[in-house]
Amino acid sequence: MIAIRRLVRMLPVLAIAASLAGCGINTIPTRDEAVKASWGDVQNQYQRRADLIPNLVSTVKGYAAQEKDVLTAVTEARASATQVRVDASTITNPAQFQQYAAAQDKLSGVLGRLMMIQESYPDLKSNTNFLALQSQLEGTENRISVARRDYNEQVRLYNTSLRTFPTVIWAKTLYGSQKPALPFEAAATAQTAPTVSFDTAPPAAAPAPTAAPATK
Repeated sequence: MIAIRRLVRMLPVLAIAASLAGCGINTIPTRDEAVKASWGDVQNQYQRRADLIPNLVSTVKGYAAQEKDVLTAVTEARASATQVRVDASTITNPAQFQQYAAAQDKLSGVLGRLMMIQESYPDLKSNTNFLALQSQLEGTENRISVARRDYNEQVRLYNTSLRTFPTVIWAKTLYGSQKPALPFEAAATAQTAPTVSFDTAPPAAAPAPTAAPATK
């Protein structure tokens, strides 16, 4: 009997909780956490790429030391990208987010240049260590692309919940301090795996023989 009376007294509380859940009171914090988790995955993939670069530069240097400008550009771009300090608050800080994205995009660009120089160095092109690093880098670039796409989707869902009914009610009251998250913007040269062509150029056509002067 006592248990039944307690249950009856709890019914209004349970009804209110169910009603609030149906109105999306938990949607904003849930999606906020999803954005932060996706952001962490993006950072992990960028860090994985940064960890591959020193060995890649060292390997290329052993076969193409004369490509000093490219090697220096990659090393400096990596340093710039890894020096940008980010955390969960970065996703709502336009200046900090742009600095991080720009540094990573610049590194993507110079890495593409580094991978292309192998065409001029057959020994490098067939080096086992270089081929393994190239494969890992290409895989990481693909994972970065996927991580950014997934992050942008979570940002879209979260930002939408801040502006649409009924969750906008909670965004204006209970979660008034929540800010929209920033998505990655597409760039023409960013987030594409380095494209390397292994095709050799066709040999130039031999010039047509000139007609011998007619003899009298």
